[in-house]
Amino acid sequence: MKHLSAACIVALLTLTACSTGSGSDSGSDPGEKTTLTVFAAASLTEVFDDVAEEFNKTEPDVEVKFSFAGSSDLVAQISEGAPADVIATADESTMNTLNSDDLLAGAPQIFASNTLTLAVPKGNPENIASSKDFTGKDLVVCAPQVPCGAATEKWAHQNDVALDPVSEENSVTDVLGKVSAGQADAGIVYVTDVARGNGDVEQVVLDGADKVINKYPAATVGASENQEAADEFVSFLKSDEAIRLFEDAGFSTP
Repeated sequence: MKHLSAACIVALLTLTACSTGSGSDSGSDPGEKTTLTVFAAASLTEVFDDVAEEFNKTEPDVEVKFSFAGSSDLVAQISEGAPADVIATADESTMNTLNSDDLLAGAPQIFASNTLTLAVPKGNPENIASSKDFTGKDLVVCAPQVPCGAATEKWAHQNDVALDPVSEENSVTDVLGKVSAGQADAGIVYVTDVARGNGDVEQVVLDGADKVINKYPAATVGASENQEAADEFVSFLKSDEAIRLFEDAGFSTP
């Protein structure tokens, strides 16, 4: 009789285990993380990685994945249906394209701003001291449709500077890369780009650049399937922790 009871107990435990396993397969893993896809301007690359680490401390169940590129390219991708939860651009104009097309879940929030400057290779081999030294030099700028390119054109117009670049790049990261590699004598970038240049470039101040400020907005994408987490990330960009990281990287904050 004792033998029979033991057998029954084993059978009962086996059935319970099977039942538990079946329930686990049919339901979602309670420990599964939400993946948040953030489209962000190229100039935010390093600082957003740091921001994501801080954000993860407050939201451990959310995994943030980034797609960095020129703001105009990111806006075009979202307009064409690319899956994204958050969009952060390097100016308000490109963001307004999405807002006008009703592709955002809410009003964009300004979280940082940036200023143009001139990057030259380490040692400044061409001795470029100002925009007056551009003539005959290999200057690289951002394309006009990119926020840094639009700001460059505005700066040039305000300061009566004739630009004759050897190339126009689709992101400020590409401009910085050409200068860092010695493929250009100078490039117009943001002050934050020189700061993240790892010593491969030096800064030459552009007179009047402080009057051309690019404000960085972020917003939740209307088609996001994770709008609650997306809203939390956008809000976090204005937190004390994020502000500290932005200012350490050379950005100005509201």
